[in-house]
Amino acid sequence: MNEDELSEDGPFAASSAPLAPSSMAEPASYVRAERYGRTPKSTRRGRIIALAFGAAVVVVIGSWVVWAGLDGSASTVDAQNRAFTIVSDTRVDVVLTVSVDSGRAVSCSIEAQDESHAVVGYKVIDVPASTQRTQQITTTVLTTEPAVTGTLDSCWLT
Repeated sequence: MNEDELSEDGPFAASSAPLAPSSMAEPASYVRAERYGRTPKSTRRGRIIALAFGAAVVVVIGSWVVWAGLDGSASTVDAQNRAFTIVSDTRVDVVLTVSVDSGRAVSCSIEAQDESHAVVGYKVIDVPASTQRTQQITTTVLTTEPAVTGTLDSCWLT
């Protein structure tokens, strides 16, 4: 064994090498930042990622606005119940108004319902294209049981 190993402090004795002056050492904040990954390089990378994500969000939202704006030119159907008449235990007459752009054909489903709102009659009608925007249609729905109402279910472009 040599003298250092036999010294009073054992093998872990303090070295006699001079310490670096504090002016040459890196600031403590930089040392901590480097230790935990917050260096200027990682900060720059984080900014680039945030900007890329923000640009992607702007592109997606802008695309959706353009797509939704162009979709507004599509024709829509507006249909309403006007009246119904219970003619017999097996027949209901339904009057409805259908509004759509001229030259567009429409199909509508009409149903007759009993007291418990069960469907006891169902019919799909085709409304031909017309030069008029609004048309009033009267149709007959045959039922399997006595009905208490006749109603428009839905309409769609055909």
